[in-house]
Amino acid sequence: MDLESGRARRVIERVRDVPAGFVRTYGDLEPGAPRFAGTVLAACDDLDLPWHRIVRADGSLAKGERQRRLLEAEGVPFRGERVDIHAVRLPT
Repeated sequence: MDLESGRARRVIERVRDVPAGFVRTYGDLEPGAPRFAGTVLAACDDLDLPWHRIVRADGSLAKGERQRRLLEAEGVPFRGERVDIHAVRLPT
């Protein structure tokens, strides 16, 4: 994965733009190619990147309990095991 490509840099910038207490989906980061966004996040080792604010379209978490703890610390609401996406999803 070339994290220096324009496409990958756009995904990373979109992740950085998500403020604390809000989420976006993989599809929001790269419309039509959510798996590409996931691949970029998996390849990125920037510890300052707020990766935990990116969730699946149904509000489920890709990284489980660790991701949930980080989101809860920011005040992100959950409905059961999923983020209450209608309450905290940023518009695209």
